[in-house]
Amino acid sequence: MAQDEDKARRAAAVAGCGRVLSGRGRPGIREAMARLTAAAADFAEPEQPADFYGDGLVEELERRVAELLGTEDAAFFPTGTMAQQAALRSWAGRTGSDVVALHPLAHPEVHERGALRVVSGLRTVYPTRAARIPAAEEIRDFEEPFGTLMLELPLRDAGFVLPSWDELTATVAAARERDAVVHFDGARLWECAPHFGRPLAEIAALADSVYVSFYKSLEGISGAALGAPAELIAEAKAWRHRYGGLLFQQFPAALSALAGLRDELPRLPSYVAHAGPVARALREGFADGGLAWPRVHPAEPHTHQFQLWLPYPADALNEASLRQAEQDRVSLFGRGLFREPGLPGLSMIEMTVAADALEWTERDVRDAAASFARHLAPAA
Repeated sequence: MAQDEDKARRAAAVAGCGRVLSGRGRPGIREAMARLTAAAADFAEPEQPADFYGDGLVEELERRVAELLGTEDAAFFPTGTMAQQAALRSWAGRTGSDVVALHPLAHPEVHERGALRVVSGLRTVYPTRAARIPAAEEIRDFEEPFGTLMLELPLRDAGFVLPSWDELTATVAAARERDAVVHFDGARLWECAPHFGRPLAEIAALADSVYVSFYKSLEGISGAALGAPAELIAEAKAWRHRYGGLLFQQFPAALSALAGLRDELPRLPSYVAHAGPVARALREGFADGGLAWPRVHPAEPHTHQFQLWLPYPADALNEASLRQAEQDRVSLFGRGLFREPGLPGLSMIEMTVAADALEWTERDVRDAAASFARHLAPAA
């Protein structure tokens, strides 16, 4: 009950803020329905029937994704968890190996309750435990055989980190030397292009298959897509059916995804460009306010998301965030919450620089960070 009350209090405080840097949260039902109605007017004919088991708007979305990624075909999935299982299970049959090499911080290992092993019967191995994707020599010298190398771009739980283009191409080449296929977990691939300095299709072309999300970065309702050769997509669709992913109708998710590709995808480079100044201003503002050891990771963000670390208890930081929103009507963290992922008293929050953040100058961020430090003093 106390947790629900705190959540409601935080939501009300953030709703009352004139400006929110990160973590405003999803729109309410009324706003979400208005967006969906607008998308329907833009992407569907007035009397067009709703999709039926993946035709219509869903097929249109699949064509658009294949075009953007430069893949032969694409398939819509209700979740990324299902999309990746279908891809990796299909590759296991083709390679004759049920072993997937990935990072221990990869999404399937941390956030999916062991689904690759429990549901799909796959085994995972870790070429590295360093907080980055595996280096070429780690792939080349790894002691166990594997059929598929899965690379998460960016590696979210390590801090939304990306390799350089040369590092990425070398790692992929090392996997090819071992006759392994390469799959990209590209839930957030949409915002990687500025870091690599390459278009999406050139990035995706390095891999044999690519998964992308529609609700991460693109503000879609839900859903994901798998891009790959047509033969693999055909098999992945069979696994989608077996896994229970062939839904009767999915037009709301498809409409919101099409709108995200049109509206949000072109804006992502501006968000990525603004992330560096925001990260710098946060460090400076907290230091000016007297907070000890403010850290941003990566120091220069690779995408429009990054980690912020402060050496204070999470409860104290979250209370200060709430107090700032209620009293100043300005919020750095919105509904986002600090947590202590390692040492007690060392807290981290994930920051997202999106449309709301573009309204903030570096001076705005520094001032708000210094003000947050004052709100923290009584709680810390």
